[in-house]
Amino acid sequence: MPRLELRPNCELCDKDLPPQSEDARICTYECTYCADCAEKVLHNVCINCGGNLVVRPMRPVKSWHPEANLGLIHHPASDKRVHTSFSNDEIAAFVARVRDLAPGQR
Repeated sequence: MPRLELRPNCELCDKDLPPQSEDARICTYECTYCADCAEKVLHNVCINCGGNLVVRPMRPVKSWHPEANLGLIHHPASDKRVHTSFSNDEIAAFVARVRDLAPGQR
């Protein structure tokens, strides 16, 4: 069963985003940002794909169905930190170009 990586940090400011963080935002490719960067810098536009950013779902810590072997205990979050390769100017120009388009129009 495919599962989210649950990346551990914001790709822009490097803020820690543990698996249970209510502050994590992701796009359909799992690019991960904190709420501040997603809203104030990116205006809910993923700098990598142009898609929208949504609240990252939380993986339960334990497996609630004993036979299922699910939850963080069986499928831990990633520990690989990811950082953007785009400059602040590149980010601003890209976001300005697409931020007023609805996600379904991008």
